[in-house]
Amino acid sequence: MILDKINSPKDLKNCSVSELETVAGEIREGLFNRLTKIGGHFGPNFGFVEATIALHYVFDSPNDKFVFDVSHQSYAHKMLTGRKAGYFDDSRFSEDSGYTNPDESEHDFFNIGHTSTSIALALGLAKGRDILGKKENIVAIIGDGSLSGGEALEALSVAGSELNSNFIVVVNDNEQAIAENHGGIYKNLKALRDSNGKAENNMFRAWGLDYIYEEKGNDISSLIAVFEKVRDSNRPVVVHIHTQKGKGYELAEKDKESWHWCMPFDRATGKPTVNFGSGESYFGMTSQYIVEKAKKDKDFVVVTPAMPMSVGLGPKERSELGGQYIDTGIAEEAAVAIASGIARSGAKPLVVTNMTFLQRAYDQISQDVCINKTPVTMLMNYSSFDGLTDVTHLGIFGLAAFTNIPNLVVLCPSSAEEYISMLDWSLDSKQKENPVLILIPGNAVSHRPADKDYSVLNRYKIEKQGEKVAILALGDFFQKGEEVASAIKEKCGFTPTLINPRFATGLDEELLHGLEKNHQLVLTLEDGILEGGFGQKIASFYGPNKMLVKNYGLKKQFYDRYNPDELLRECGMSTEQIVKDIKSLL
Repeated sequence: MILDKINSPKDLKNCSVSELETVAGEIREGLFNRLTKIGGHFGPNFGFVEATIALHYVFDSPNDKFVFDVSHQSYAHKMLTGRKAGYFDDSRFSEDSGYTNPDESEHDFFNIGHTSTSIALALGLAKGRDILGKKENIVAIIGDGSLSGGEALEALSVAGSELNSNFIVVVNDNEQAIAENHGGIYKNLKALRDSNGKAENNMFRAWGLDYIYEEKGNDISSLIAVFEKVRDSNRPVVVHIHTQKGKGYELAEKDKESWHWCMPFDRATGKPTVNFGSGESYFGMTSQYIVEKAKKDKDFVVVTPAMPMSVGLGPKERSELGGQYIDTGIAEEAAVAIASGIARSGAKPLVVTNMTFLQRAYDQISQDVCINKTPVTMLMNYSSFDGLTDVTHLGIFGLAAFTNIPNLVVLCPSSAEEYISMLDWSLDSKQKENPVLILIPGNAVSHRPADKDYSVLNRYKIEKQGEKVAILALGDFFQKGEEVASAIKEKCGFTPTLINPRFATGLDEELLHGLEKNHQLVLTLEDGILEGGFGQKIASFYGPNKMLVKNYGLKKQFYDRYNPDELLRECGMSTEQIVKDIKSLL
């Protein structure tokens, strides 16, 4: 295998073009080996193999610097920069993250997992280079889907007006984001593709950037030629290449959305080899609820920033929603502000995405929604500690971040019935004053009777009355609260009080004062970091009083690729550890 002899990009430069094509095939075999066994980003990586080879053949990494957007197309880059063992040696899969990572290699400059950032980061490298009087090439690599993100467009605008030196932006145009592309810029990209780069309207030139188009984005010799043209350029230039997402695997080429990211799968059939069962899931429950809600209520509209599948809205469901669905592209800020306008008009918007991506819209939630008290409902997936575990995709900071915005009601359902009831209440035409953020539970579906009305804000619910110890178990940690309550009864000989707070954004002062009569200790359990979170609000409330309070949650830390069960033990949150604490405190 030629790839055996390539341990750095310098080794690649000794290969002929025909050998480079062989290397492309070998890289795809490494991708198959890893992805069939542990899953990961499939389509972006398979489509960018030839471009990665050509980039490393022409440029001199790490002196010349590559910045990958999202970096879910960086696997081939990793193989060519000394990390191929993470793809061919099953015992070493864990050595490589799914994203670029400076801790892994001098060829990576940023740990990146969010979209639309590469142009700005690379522009910063270019400006720093100029200030320091250096001469290396700076290359930003971005997919067409990521171009809809505001940060990417802002950086292109800055590059075209403020930089007059070497700066190369490679636009990897495979005509697809995760789902289909949405946004007016894609009309211009299509015009550029259709005209072989010669369309009169050219948004890149409009920003003051030079521009080159290459139709054969999966042809190594063509890519080498175009990259050699821009190497050592003294002007910002966009190299627009047309590639095939998922190239090299027919199933992925035909169904680009499903194969953007994959679970472990059988190569022959494409079917997942991991079975999560066919039981209930909040994922399936949510998509069904949305489609049925749209049919019953014509004032209802779903808004998503390029993340319809965060709540299971596949092509079929999106088609059924029709005009009651809008995809803003990768633009969380716009999605939230648009939803505020929809709500002000009298319609009922529901914003759906993952918690880690909503962080980008913090200002719009605060300014455009909460100051104006527009009744926008935001539904967030993957806010749990055991959802997405890559450092770039953690949802565990959401509670601390968003529960401290005035006027925002953050609801944490603990059962299927409670989840649906909260959605019904938030989207009801009578609910006109409260912006609402609902966290989709991250654990297995559970069932328990639930209230229908949440208009009395911050009203907690005692699920089981007891004594001595009160457990406030928030959201999807309620089941953990039930486990702890059972263990206390068994190990300590008394029945504690179990409380379902439901609201993460305020205090039920009447209930909390009532606990002082026959309780000595209050425990809080929350699925997020402790600092700024729910538990600290409870502890602050009891600060001047005699009540003991013990908060359980995660540390304010960037965890990466962790084992969820081990993380709970590390944070002292196993049932055994909590019971031990209770015995000590009492």
